[in-house]
Amino acid sequence: MSGGTKRLPRAVREQQMLDAAVKVFAQNGFRDTSMDAIASEAQISKPMLYLYYGSKEELFSACIARESGLFIDAMSVGFDPSLSQREQAVTVIREFLRFVHENRESWRVLYRVAIGTASFSGIVSDSRQRVTEMVAQLIKAGTTVETAGDIDFELTAVAIVGACEAVADRITEGDVDLEKATNMLVGIAWRGLKGVGTDI
Repeated sequence: MSGGTKRLPRAVREQQMLDAAVKVFAQNGFRDTSMDAIASEAQISKPMLYLYYGSKEELFSACIARESGLFIDAMSVGFDPSLSQREQAVTVIREFLRFVHENRESWRVLYRVAIGTASFSGIVSDSRQRVTEMVAQLIKAGTTVETAGDIDFELTAVAIVGACEAVADRITEGDVDLEKATNMLVGIAWRGLKGVGTDI
């Protein structure tokens, strides 16, 4: 093909479309985002965008699937059986907050836009449940308290993930330092981990 525009591989073009879509959805929300705006951001024609994704709903679903997968991958880094329980907790919290810090638009799409859109909130809830289960397994693996039960691990994991989500929102606004937030949450989480299964 001479004298024409070099055609990108399909997979590359799809990722560029998703990159553009995540950016526009993060800025405008689902309802106020148009396929025209996404096509413009991706520097492609609207017919081309519809060729890959038949509707805005299909495109948004693809965005959620990709971003939640990246988030799960980032969180999985902390699950190393060779690490101590404290090191695991530090790694998980650090990777959670680092992902948000480095992928703010992704976080807004997952935990603001999608959660606020009824037809997509279930997908994000599933992703959150997977992360919570991963954290619960981490706690269980490192706990030596004989009286600790599954409900202790589950509730502690819910508390840790919830705290990370709350701090993550502040990080996306740029008013909380990543390192300071990580150290604070690690301190809180570690005190909680040491008390799992014990009575107050």
